[in-house]
Amino acid sequence: MVISAMRIAVLILDGAFDIGFTSVLDSFRVANNLAAQQGEPRLFKVSTFGMRRKVRSSGGLVIPVEPIPADYKPDWVIVPALGASTPQLLVPALERPDVKDARSVILKWRADGAQVAASCIGTFVVAETGLLDHRESTTTWWLAPLFRQRYPNVRLNESRMIVPTDIGVTAGAAMGHLDLALWLIRKSSPELAAMVSRYLLADVRTAQGPYIIPNHLAQADPLILKFERWAREHLHEGFNLQDAAIAIATSPRSLQRRCQDVLGKSPLSYFQDLRVERAQNLLQGTSLDVDAIATQVGYVDGATLRTLLRQRLGRGVRDLRADVR
Repeated sequence: MVISAMRIAVLILDGAFDIGFTSVLDSFRVANNLAAQQGEPRLFKVSTFGMRRKVRSSGGLVIPVEPIPADYKPDWVIVPALGASTPQLLVPALERPDVKDARSVILKWRADGAQVAASCIGTFVVAETGLLDHRESTTTWWLAPLFRQRYPNVRLNESRMIVPTDIGVTAGAAMGHLDLALWLIRKSSPELAAMVSRYLLADVRTAQGPYIIPNHLAQADPLILKFERWAREHLHEGFNLQDAAIAIATSPRSLQRRCQDVLGKSPLSYFQDLRVERAQNLLQGTSLDVDAIATQVGYVDGATLRTLLRQRLGRGVRDLRADVR
């Protein structure tokens, strides 16, 4: 039985994030080379396309791209990230003519049956097509507030690293490109994906929640930033929504709504994020025992804190402290 290679179109836009598209291309190249070493046919036929004849990366490198053949029909199209890593750079980039042309190409390929994959800021390009509406998605965590504002019909969960749906898959920030490529390789051959992971020293990550910096998210909105500053001063106390709202001159309902709109979570959940962040810093930066740290972040005992750390980070106290040894 002859297995045909998966046809993958990597759609590279001007200003592409260098690590993003190169990690995708290198992953499939390594996969094909390892398959060949075992006497197996290559499983992936990767083509790199650009919307213009000359495409440069965000680092200024000229990227060799092909023009898109009129009759080309990929099995998968991958949209790597743009190098526009702030809202001020990203919003105008999404209005560029080449990005609008890319949206049309993605929709055409999707209509022909292609699955669509994107990581990091590439998810914004796919979201612009409307294909993610009413579906789950992840994205680069620090731009999650902008994503929610711009695409309110998408069910965003930025704590996840990989989110598959019926139309394709989205992946998280920066090195999420590598997770995305490994996920696609695994669809063809779990054994090959495991080998590629070992060769690239790439661990399988199911979440990007442990990498999120709560303070960075708070800066997306003035009210949330006020709440974040108040919360940090009161981590040792029990959370009270009424007290928090009064302290930042708003109503509990407004604070609840703004947290949901900007952060996608309740004020209490964000307060717990800050507790986890503080506890992790104390675990890794001091010799305090767990009970003492629990007191500093508002818990009566270390057992409660251990449970929260395991739920939020997927790791225990011993694992977290081992990271700094």
